[in-house]
Amino acid sequence: MSIVVVQGDDSALVGQEVQAQVKALVGAGDASLMVEELTEAQFLAEDETPDIGPLVVAAQTPPFLTERRVVVGRNLAMFSRKADVEPLARVLSADLGPVDMVLVWEKPTGSSQRLAAIPKVLKEALTEAGAQTINAAPSGKARKTLLKEKLDMSGVNLDRDARALVEDTIGDDVGQLQALVDVLTSTFGEGHRVSAQDVKPYLPSPSDVPPWDLTDAIDSGNIKGSIETLHRMLQGGERHSLSVMAILHGHYQKALALDGAHVMGERQAADLLGMKGSTFPAKKALALSKRLGSARIKKAVSLLAQADIDLRGATALPAETVSELLVARLAHNSKG
Repeated sequence: MSIVVVQGDDSALVGQEVQAQVKALVGAGDASLMVEELTEAQFLAEDETPDIGPLVVAAQTPPFLTERRVVVGRNLAMFSRKADVEPLARVLSADLGPVDMVLVWEKPTGSSQRLAAIPKVLKEALTEAGAQTINAAPSGKARKTLLKEKLDMSGVNLDRDARALVEDTIGDDVGQLQALVDVLTSTFGEGHRVSAQDVKPYLPSPSDVPPWDLTDAIDSGNIKGSIETLHRMLQGGERHSLSVMAILHGHYQKALALDGAHVMGERQAADLLGMKGSTFPAKKALALSKRLGSARIKKAVSLLAQADIDLRGATALPAETVSELLVARLAHNSKG
């Protein structure tokens, strides 16, 4: 019995990882006979109540005409309560014999909710069963590492400039990479050395970037980089200027809250800011507060306030121009 848990909130990346895991488990076998995939449609009872029962039954069903079965359970984050997953947890404690499972902890289709955590009872059962957990959609630096790894394993040989161009264009949307690689492989052939000029016609529109790319660029005083990142967020990410304002407001609000506060280290800073989990964001906020000092924090807050008024109609300038002026002024303010 082999159990793999694939989790993540990027449907493209999760789907690609699930395909790879199923392919590895099927091997030279017949997927049409070996694989049974259940989705949210099979998990909804007549009264629309989520029921994990069909997955439990599938896990206990022996192979027919094949030596092994592969059971895939999709959209399992719809079962976020202990009572929902207890039947599956009990099954995992038994030896399922020639049945392998790919359990996909992803949101139901179309859900805008944050991906729920795996309930403790199920997490413990998976650990005891020796399940392998794969985060198909990591964030931050791990996401950039994932992009580099996928480029390393791609069928085409991208030169340094081509890799840099792809990484810059794809940004945080690693899910777009596989389609691009497939097109380049079919166009130029496996193992062909591809230049930046070769890649350009096949690149998608620049993708979104995570919010910290913008705040990091501003904090470093990089005016050009700040404006470029802003454009990626407004165009590739299709964010509204007021959404960017909210990100920047939260960033400086933390620094303002810590200004003059008697905190000793990131743990106390996190407690003051009401942050749970990792203390890294609090550490960054504390460093920013100390580096800017009271005068420059107040200047940043003043710039944000004026930009907010301008975005709500106080000026005839386009919203994008107001946002560009704001991030440029904030970056200049960071220089001191």
